[in-house]
Formats: sequence, C-alpha cells, structure tokens
Amino acid sequence: MKKIFLILVAISLVSTTAGSAFAKPKIEGKPVEYTAEGVVMKGYLAYDKNIKGNRPGVLVVHEWWGHNEYARKRARMLANMGYTALAVDMYGDGKQAMHPDDAGKFSSELMKNFDTAKARFMAAFEFLKKQSTVDPGQIAAIGYCFGGGVVLNMARQGVDLKGVASFHGSLTAVKPAEPGTVKAKILVLHGADDKFIKPEQIEGFTQEMKTAGADFQFISYPGVIHSFTNPDADEYAKRFKLPLGYNAEADKMSWEELRKFFDAIFISKAK
Repeated sequence: MKKIFLILVAISLVSTTAGSAFAKPKIEGKPVEYTAEGVVMKGYLAYDKNIKGNRPGVLVVHEWWGHNEYARKRARMLANMGYTALAVDMYGDGKQAMHPDDAGKFSSELMKNFDTAKARFMAAFEFLKKQSTVDPGQIAAIGYCFGGGVVLNMARQGVDLKGVASFHGSLTAVKPAEPGTVKAKILVLHGADDKFIKPEQIEGFTQEMKTAGADFQFISYPGVIHSFTNPDADEYAKRFKLPLGYNAEADKMSWEELRKFFDAIFISKAK
C-alpha cells in the first residue's frame, strides 16, 4: 500500500511539473508610452505571463503606414514564442498614414533626419531593456518594409543588438557600414519579384555587407512581391494600385527562418 501511495505521489508531481512547463501561453499585450527628444512615443508591449524570469527582447519596427495593429500582432506572435516584444513608434504620438502619399512623406522625412530616427529607435531600445521580463543583454530587432530599412541601418550604425531581421525591407544605406562596425547578425527576407527593390540594390547591399565583414543571410522567395507577410497587402494593392501582395507560403517560411535565427543568436528564451 505504501509503495502504491509513493508511486501515486510521484505521478502527481510529474504531472504538476509537466503542466507548469507546458502551460498554455498567457499573452499580456498593452499600450505603453516612452519619450524621445521630448516627443511622446506610443508603443505596445507583449509578453507571456506564464514564463517566469527574464527573456530576450525584440523590437518590432512598423511598415511605412506607422504603428498599427499589424505591428502589434507580430509583437504578440513573438510573445507566444517566448520573447518580450515591443512594437515601436517611429513617427511619434502613434501617428499613422492612411494614404501612400502620407506614408511616403512620413518615412522619407524621418530617414532624411536620421539622427532623429536613431534617437527614437534607441529610446525604444532602452525602454525595452528596462522591462522586468527582459534580459537586457539579449535584444534583437525586426522590421517590415520601412521598418526593415530602419533595423538594417541601425545594424550598419553599430547598435549593440544580437541580431536584426528585415522582412521585405529597404536595402538603402543612410551611411554604408564600415569594416568592423556591424555587431548584429543580419537576416534579410526578400520577395524576388519585389518591384521596389532593384537587382543592383541587392548586389550593392551584398557587397556592402561582405566588405563590412558582417555576419548576414539573404533569403529570396521566387515569385513573391513586396509586403508578402501582411494579409492586408492585397487590399492596399487594390485600393491604391500598388505592386503589393500577400503570400501565405512565403509568410510562413520567413517566420520559420526568423525562429531559427533567434534560436541561433539568443543564449536562452528565459532564465
């Protein structure tokens, strides 16, 4: 009888431990505010409340439309993977563009004044590092379209990130990377038929990274066009007559590449 009792206790303990280890994620997502050069930035923080201790943090930089629900969705997806994610605000006060003309104006003005862009990115970086759920030594950044260009340029500037990943992002350098300056590992996920990115830009980017001695991957998806990860791309294409298009397969494959990339650059998901 005593032996049976001990076996039952052991089974109970194993079940409890397993239940704790494999608990369904409980994602907390909330609007947050921080400041950059006196401007209020309206971001969104997401993490799994069922994970104990701190974990790597990931900055999510929005498309040229501004900080919107799509960026927040990606932050929640990262939280579901075991990270703490901050969907950043690069335009200030949560400003969004409703038309491509405004989106182009907002994004180009910011990148022309790169000191401001960098200050806003770094404000988000410092805010994320201070979160109680984050290991401040393990921070990465991802970006979409305009945001992809932002994170690549931050890597070029030598920002101390573990890695950056660009999804259908701009490859244009505000200032080309110099040898030895790029600290972050780089992942570029690109649509091979993207009408916004010319072949010579890809060649120039690749040569720039090689000359700089950067650790980078460039993955191109055949038959895929710009904004391939965003399910709203088809609607934008129809409404504004833009060469955009969602591709479910490329979306899934590129996210899997991001997962593998993070597994490689981060020491652990939580400690």
